[in-house]
Amino acid sequence: MSKDKNKPGKKNSQLIVRINDEERLRFIALCEEMDTSAAREVRRFIRDFIKQQDSQSGD
Repeated sequence: MSKDKNKPGKKNSQLIVRINDEERLRFIALCEEMDTSAAREVRRFIRDFIKQQDSQSGD
């Protein structure tokens, strides 16, 4: 078994989000301008959202 499979934080799932073409193209262009990737920014949003919700619920 590969060591990578036991690595904490390993990315092993996908989330499919449907958005319109114009928003997708603008988002990708902004990410490129900021020298980041769309996937990285979506992951960052999800982590921040989870932290925010946890702090609001007192967990």
